[in-house]
Amino acid sequence: MIGRWEGNKGTDLAPDEPKGEESTPYYETLDFAEAGTVTNAGQQTLAVLRYHQVVKRLSDDAVFHDETGYWMWDAAQQIVMHALFVPRAVGILAGGTFAGDSSAADIELKVAAKIDDPDWSIVQSPFMRDNAKTIGFEQQINIDATALYYKETTVLDIYGKIFNHTDENTLSRCSD
Repeated sequence: MIGRWEGNKGTDLAPDEPKGEESTPYYETLDFAEAGTVTNAGQQTLAVLRYHQVVKRLSDDAVFHDETGYWMWDAAQQIVMHALFVPRAVGILAGGTFAGDSSAADIELKVAAKIDDPDWSIVQSPFMRDNAKTIGFEQQINIDATALYYKETTVLDIYGKIFNHTDENTLSRCSD
């Protein structure tokens, strides 16, 4: 995952009032850097990647999503974790298990979080909780030597209804 990835075939399906939903084609850059390893309480060792994602509309080059966070791997427990933050005052700690071979050429990662999950949860500001509450998150990433595909669903309680906000893109490796 380390390096720069770029993709221009993204699709964002987001809630929109009064239309109900809006589909936005986008392009993005996704930069991963090694953050090293951390040891928690002398018992857990995590391999950590830091990342920054910038998403722009194809129609006008305006940034409409900026995200930063960490991917963490606990090899002993076979747990993958994704901590992400967006400047809408929302943070997510999603987790999943990984039973594959971490040295394999093709890797699939799946993580999830829910607002009421004691382990993998969501925090948000009072404004977001009251107006555009994130209640769930699922993400799948498939990676090989040259391509990174992801699909994610953020479940929102917004405009008086539940909405599955989805994003999907395939990116190509630009640098290591």
